[in-house]
Amino acid sequence: MTLEDYILQHTSPEPDYLYRLWRATNIHTIHGRMASGHLQGRLLKMLVQMIQPQRVLEVGTFSGYSALSMAEGLPEGGRLYTFEINDEMEDFTRPWIENSPVADKITFLIGDAMQEAPRLGVEFDMAFIDGDKRTYCECYDMVLSILRPGGIIVTDNTLWDGHVIDPVYDNDQQTQGIRRFNEYVAQDPRTEQVILPMRDGLTLIRKR
Repeated sequence: MTLEDYILQHTSPEPDYLYRLWRATNIHTIHGRMASGHLQGRLLKMLVQMIQPQRVLEVGTFSGYSALSMAEGLPEGGRLYTFEINDEMEDFTRPWIENSPVADKITFLIGDAMQEAPRLGVEFDMAFIDGDKRTYCECYDMVLSILRPGGIIVTDNTLWDGHVIDPVYDNDQQTQGIRRFNEYVAQDPRTEQVILPMRDGLTLIRKR
């Protein structure tokens, strides 16, 4: 048994619907490992249950696993807006969202969140950033501009499989983007933050 197996055995189980989505994502998409999966999905749900946000923004839907996980934890009347810039994912993702038990809590949008999210006219209580790593800094600034004071941002992949400290990846644009983001947030007086060394790195950020 691995430590990861032990952790999953002692974490609340993922719903069958999400397990089937995770399996389908890994069978039918090229980058199946990008789906949040059991552990991160249960953490996202619990964070939503703890924060009790009415409005959640997600940048980067992919197959919908993280959106469905967060929507599970939403309070009565809560809504999650999730943006996917890759329109080729729509045919796979939309049916999984629209046929889910939490479909009535999710607005799934194809488009660039950087441009479209501010146009919603919504002040958000929480956001999950999991889009283009090369533009994490710009996305973070956009999210902060429409996040209420005290709101929470969760950012995925901030350790990037350890590449953030590996000089072999000094010329990789995605690694550079995440390094810039981590430095930018660490020095930003508008927020406070902590990096959780789970999975691929997850940063929790609170707007002051």
